[in-house]
Amino acid sequence: MEEYVSDCVILLDHRVINQISTRRLRVIKYRGTLHGTNEYPFLIDADGISVLPVTSLKLEKNVGFDRISSGIKALDEMMGGKGFYRGASVLVSGTAGTGKTSIGAYFANETCKNGERCLYFAFEESPQQIVRNMRSIDLHLEKHVKAGLLKFYSARPTLYGLEMHLVAIHKEIRKFKPSVIVLDPITNFITIGSMGEVKNMLIRLIDFLQEEQITVMFTALTLNTLTSDQTDEGVSSLVDTWLLVRDIESNGERNRGMYIMKSRGMKHSNQVREFVITDKGLDLVDVYLGPDGILTGSAREAQKIQEETGEAIRDYAVSRKDREIIRKRKVLESKIATLNSEFESVEEELNKIYEEEELRKEILNKNREAATRIRRGEEIGAKPKTGKK
Repeated sequence: MEEYVSDCVILLDHRVINQISTRRLRVIKYRGTLHGTNEYPFLIDADGISVLPVTSLKLEKNVGFDRISSGIKALDEMMGGKGFYRGASVLVSGTAGTGKTSIGAYFANETCKNGERCLYFAFEESPQQIVRNMRSIDLHLEKHVKAGLLKFYSARPTLYGLEMHLVAIHKEIRKFKPSVIVLDPITNFITIGSMGEVKNMLIRLIDFLQEEQITVMFTALTLNTLTSDQTDEGVSSLVDTWLLVRDIESNGERNRGMYIMKSRGMKHSNQVREFVITDKGLDLVDVYLGPDGILTGSAREAQKIQEETGEAIRDYAVSRKDREIIRKRKVLESKIATLNSEFESVEEELNKIYEEEELRKEILNKNREAATRIRRGEEIGAKPKTGKK
């Protein structure tokens, strides 16, 4: 009878599913007002009572054109050299040991380096463990924690139900006011809910973050080498950028390859890069294409050495050919010089003969003229003969 005569009826419920309790609130009726009719989780803690709407039906979000770096220079170059859009959602999926947490930590570190706040939700490792492990790749997060720019929220997924985790995430975001958050990993939520429930929870979280213009990076564990909706909790179609890190096994060793499966609204590379994790940090290098496909790791180094060796051999062969050509040129130039010298000698002999002949002709002509003059002179000076003695 009270429900019929009351203007507002609020139903409180306390459910236990899979040994996890969740408080829920539903407004059954509220006369004269518009109100939500869905169930909402609510949390009672030291800060009081928190109620969180869990649905978002409208897709009316403000967007910007600002870009933020991923912290990995080579990855930024694969996305036009600028990184992710601010307020975008990023998914990093891959098998165990492919470096998903390292990518998230690099993103958090880059955010803090730029003087912005980052909230890191760890559902698999403790904050101290993450800070310690990141030192192995030359990443020191403790300085950002001390500066108040990086905050860790660490809890097992089984601590709350999905809705309670969503409420807790909202509260931490409201209090810390970060510009970037990292959820590592979202696949652990599958232990406290079905695939559809986890997907709905993440959809509501993405809607909230887009409203606040907060960039989020999810990490998801892939159970095999095949990409499917089940491996990334079905959010691959919802996120703006999807990075996939896969194992590439060859020559008896395991290496990592990174793919940009999609990145909405920006030009991005469709090529595979080898994802390298060293004590100097993270990097992406070009893979080599051999007769048998993609070459990574030692196979890439062997191919590089082989190419360098082949180039050295080609350079030596070319140098040898150049030297041989130079020698042949010198021999030919020597022969040409000898022939020129012989030609000059023959030409000189011929010229000498011509000159001697000309000289002989000249002398003969002079002698002939002299003889003629002498003969004429004798005829003029001779006395005439008479008959007397």
